[in-house]
Amino acid sequence: EGYKGFYSKNTKRLTTKVVNDIHKLGGTFLRTSRGGHDTQKIVDNIEDRGINQVYIIGGDGTQKGAALIYEEVEKRRLQVAVAGIPKTIDNDIAVIDKSFGFDTAVEEAQRAINAAHVEVNSVENGIGIVKLMGRYSGFIAMYATLASRDVDCCLIPESPFYLEGRGGLFEFIEQSLKENGHLVIVVAEGAGQEYIASEVHAVNEKDASGNKLLLDVGPWLSHKIKVECIIFTSLPCIFHTC
Repeated sequence: EGYKGFYSKNTKRLTTKVVNDIHKLGGTFLRTSRGGHDTQKIVDNIEDRGINQVYIIGGDGTQKGAALIYEEVEKRRLQVAVAGIPKTIDNDIAVIDKSFGFDTAVEEAQRAINAAHVEVNSVENGIGIVKLMGRYSGFIAMYATLASRDVDCCLIPESPFYLEGRGGLFEFIEQSLKENGHLVIVVAEGAGQEYIASEVHAVNEKDASGNKLLLDVGPWLSHKIKVECIIFTSLPCIFHTC
């Protein structure tokens, strides 16, 4: 149950028999949760239960929590080993080359891209927008784009883009529609946030883990393209998928 599991009394002993078939199961066998990190309470429970090894599996937020637990364990001079195991589909943890879950995410993303490619080929001026996960890193979007070969444009948080003017997204779309009659755009969820925030009243809300809730780039981009395309071509047929 994530960090909340430290407060739970419903613990389960993982014997060989219990874990024998977990590699065949989808999802998270150990369960998971958002938030619930209270360093003092977590280390209190570790100490009370006599735990001497803690393995913490998760993404960048989880690993930050693991670092805090390690620091508290050191402060109390407890004989406890704390190990952080990176597991995130975003692949945005420094030092490691690839995290568990990333390859699967890229593979599944290609299915969505393929579906968009099929749809845009069926109509005149078809534009497919595929929004993929990636708050501050565009690894899934970039790798899926390179693996697919059906993507015309990939937008990621690390590479700022602009809509209007020479070399802008609108110019590229216009040229692509003239040459091919269709195109597929892959966009990471964290891309273009500065543009959206400047046009809508953004409320700085956060999720249970304290992460800022992103504005939805998919519908926004779809609307902007549709309005712009009316100017230089007939009304496009836009397919938007997440």
